[in-house]
Amino acid sequence: MSGGIVKSLATVSGMTMLSRVLGFVRQILIAGVIGAGGNPVADAFWAAFRLPNMFRRLFAEGAFHAAFVPMFQGRRVEGGDPAAKAFAEEVLAGLVFILTLLTALVELAAPLFVYLVASGFANDPEKFELTTLYSRIMFPYLMMMSLVGLLSGVLNSLGRFAASAGAPLALNICLIVGVAAFADAETEITGMAAAWAVFAGGLIQLVVLLIGAWRQGYLPRLRLPRLTKSMKRLFVLGAPGFISAGAVQINLIVGTNIASQQPGAVSWLMNADQLYQLPLAVIGIALGVVLLPMLSRRVKEGDEEGAARAINRSLELAALLSFPAAAAFMVMGSPICDALFRGLASDALSLFGGRQSAFTANDVAMTGAALAIFGAGLPAFVWHKIFSPAFFAREDTRTPMNYALVSIGLNIVLALSLFPVFGFLSVAVSTVAAAWVQVALLAQRLYRNRHFQPGGRLAGRIARIALASIGLAVFLHIALGYTEPIAAVFANREWIAVVAIAFAGLGAYGVLALALGAAKLSDYKTLAGV
Repeated sequence: MSGGIVKSLATVSGMTMLSRVLGFVRQILIAGVIGAGGNPVADAFWAAFRLPNMFRRLFAEGAFHAAFVPMFQGRRVEGGDPAAKAFAEEVLAGLVFILTLLTALVELAAPLFVYLVASGFANDPEKFELTTLYSRIMFPYLMMMSLVGLLSGVLNSLGRFAASAGAPLALNICLIVGVAAFADAETEITGMAAAWAVFAGGLIQLVVLLIGAWRQGYLPRLRLPRLTKSMKRLFVLGAPGFISAGAVQINLIVGTNIASQQPGAVSWLMNADQLYQLPLAVIGIALGVVLLPMLSRRVKEGDEEGAARAINRSLELAALLSFPAAAAFMVMGSPICDALFRGLASDALSLFGGRQSAFTANDVAMTGAALAIFGAGLPAFVWHKIFSPAFFAREDTRTPMNYALVSIGLNIVLALSLFPVFGFLSVAVSTVAAAWVQVALLAQRLYRNRHFQPGGRLAGRIARIALASIGLAVFLHIALGYTEPIAAVFANREWIAVVAIAFAGLGAYGVLALALGAAKLSDYKTLAGV
């Protein structure tokens, strides 16, 4: 693979960052136009979007790659490009057949699937019907993203990350255009426009990936599906990998169902989820996408020492970036939500006839509390994206699956038991606790198998990174006390003050990290060749 972790990560992270920035614009626009807890359309749209979006994350960002990429790399090493392309065509035929049946089933039985995702909506017929309608419009997105996942796996295995990393831009652009075009319509119509925008975004992404595969000479032909030996092997690997790589997403689906018992909770959780997904995508998902093909090739070539070194450096880099983000979310959860979903949203909506954001002060408080809790789990979510490929590269999907089942079970028990006390926040608490347990289990098993050898450097660096992040938290806590004076400089726009404080905190963390030895500029030259 040409280049190293940092070079490839820069490509994926850059595209992902651009996509997530547009995702922020999308989220702010939807929150400002539709609102959250006070509008059933918001809960209906986000609940309907949860299922296809989960499959997007599973296929495009993890679980499908877990089974497909190592096998695809193996075919390339053993039989060259013709064997690898033939394997991709076999998988395409199987995916199209299975997903066509699944999509038809969901379209016919949409109310049942809505009940599985948000059973609490059954007590609100209007919300349940809207969720069913939006689900039928958006569910074909699942098939399109599954095919995008296949083509992304092919391109990523070839060291071509730009098309797969840039394709998600289409979804955010379509949603921004769709919601903005119907911002002054009834919210039910705006919700329907958003649902159709999701469909259009999936179609555009598929076209982009098809063009990318064609340019590399890897555009697969559509064959009749056959249960070949390779397909059987993919299913054997894929089923456990789907569960293990998707444990966090499955936990969120379970959480959505539990939260649906509380009005507004689905929207609050979804908005918090979208915020912490920015650093998770830029750091964890990007690292996982880059790391899996690299580990797979090194394991196939017998370079276990190189594979272990890549894991250590990836953990180091992930901690350097995720710890400060976690600290910021924990300290600034509510101010961030207020700045984005009320302040910035109101200024943006002033372009549409002087409207104010539909996001209320209560929405800010609830979403901010959830974001702070999710922030505590951010390093675990990121590290999971690094530890899992170490198993998948060895075509071991069963071990991560077993730990994922433990995580899912713990999540359900905690969420149900804590819900009477903490309400929807129990979902965030249980998701974070389950993620940390899963990461701990993965790490200890890799250590026992001698595939993970942390050493003194990694431990020392993480300790220094943690200390720098604590310093950042103290800085942000103090700086937030000066929000009003800073806002006065910006025509009393507090959201600008909060953004300024966040950027100042980023600079303060950089200084602390360098001063404490948590990061050294020379490291990145070394990482580029890992």
